[in-house]
Parts: sequence; structure tokens; C-alpha cells
Amino acid sequence: MGFYVNRKGTLEYLTADTLEGTAHCFSTRFGGVSEGILASLNLGIHRGDKPENVMKNYHILGEAVGFDPMHTVFTRQVHSDIIDRVGQQDRGRGLLVPVDHGCDGLVTNEKNVVLTVFSADCTPVLLYDPVCGAIGAVHAGWRGTAAAIAGKAARKMCAEFGCKPENIRAAIGPCISQCCFETDADVPEAMLAAFGDVANAAIRPLGHKYYVNLKELNAIALRRAGVTQIDIAEECTACEQERFWSHRRVGAQRGSLAAMIMLRGDTP
Repeated sequence: MGFYVNRKGTLEYLTADTLEGTAHCFSTRFGGVSEGILASLNLGIHRGDKPENVMKNYHILGEAVGFDPMHTVFTRQVHSDIIDRVGQQDRGRGLLVPVDHGCDGLVTNEKNVVLTVFSADCTPVLLYDPVCGAIGAVHAGWRGTAAAIAGKAARKMCAEFGCKPENIRAAIGPCISQCCFETDADVPEAMLAAFGDVANAAIRPLGHKYYVNLKELNAIALRRAGVTQIDIAEECTACEQERFWSHRRVGAQRGSLAAMIMLRGDTP
């Protein structure tokens, strides 16, 4: 199992073995039409980009991956553990109409609904149960990671759709890796409070600072929910800022990456 780089012209995005059977992607910066500091595949609607550029970027990505941009459902991310069940009636939420409340996770069992979460160092997690036909998408900042939102999304899929944890597959996408995620004591303290001593394996102290492995901590949350089929991307968004958007490296003057997943239906 693992991740693969997909290219179509200048467009580049990642896919994962565990999500095979869905239309899905983890975007990079490459292949869009945005300009200046947002060049080129900015997928954030609130980054100061021209709306027509953002829409064109979604069409470019959708054509390659196999989804209709009008079928996307966005989160309004607030670093919570709130997870919404959504469906076809929610398509266009975010891109066409405002999201009226905050949430950091989405689940559905309906086809042609493109679950979409955003990142620029935070951890994106996509979920797929091929047996029940259900999917999930999670944005896990360090607070969401400490709240075990990835595991809660798997449990919500079980509660809402009758999924069994052993059938759920997960992919943890590119995010800031332990090499670059330097923190004060509050972050490791939150992880130890959430996960206990097992979190120590994902925390490396150095002087008065700590380096924290968010990918491994999200994997722990998934395993505790019974999910064992997990792909983890090696890429670090902060190390590869020319390839990924990184808030840690450039602050607010940046675009947004998107992790997207859809159950394929009869229509493209």
C-alpha cells in the first residue's frame, strides 16, 4: 500500500492505494491558473484569489480526478471535532453557497458528493469503506488531532451507515511532518492527555521545544477506532513549500490545498 503521484500536464496530485475505488486526491500547488503568491493551484475561496481563478482550478482538478466541482461540499474549519453527515442536498456548500456553521469533518454514503477539506500544514485524512459504500474526510490540526477527530469520523461512519471498523480504509495525506512541527509544551501535553503514554513515540523533545508527529498521532486515533488499513504520506508540506502550501513557512500569504473524496455514481 502507499501513495502515488499523478500528473496531467502541469497538474500534480496524490492518490492512495487504500482509497482505490473512489475518486479522490490530495492536491499540490501545481497545475492551476492562480497568479502571484497564489500560483498556481489555489483551492481556497478566502485566500484573496480571483473567484474565476479558483473555479477554473476546481474544473482542472475535477476533470483529471473525475468529479464535478458543482458537487463539492466544503467544511468551514474551526479546529474542532465536529463531523457533519452530508448528502446530495448539500452539494455546492462552500463553493456556491456559504457554509453556515463550523465543522472539520464530513461523512456520506451518497454518490457524486465530493467531500472536501482544506490544509496548509494541518493533517488531511480521507476514509473509505468499500463494503458499506461510505466515505469520510477530516481536517486535523493539532487540536483536532488531540480530539481524535480521525477516529471519531470512523466511528461516525459506523454509527450512521453500519460500517465495520475493519472494513474502513484510511489515507493520511501530506502535512507538516515531525521534522518541522516545532512546538511549545502545550501541544505534547495535549497529546499525552488524549492518548496516554503511547503518544511519547510521536513526541521528540529538544531543549525547551518539542517536535510532534501529527501523522502518527492521527494513525493512533484511527487504530483505536479499529481502523488498521492506513496509508501515510511521507511528504512534509513545510519541507516542500515550493510544492505544497505551508502556513508555518509563509503565514497567511498562501493558498490552500484540498483533500477530496467521492463515491462514483452513474454520472461524471
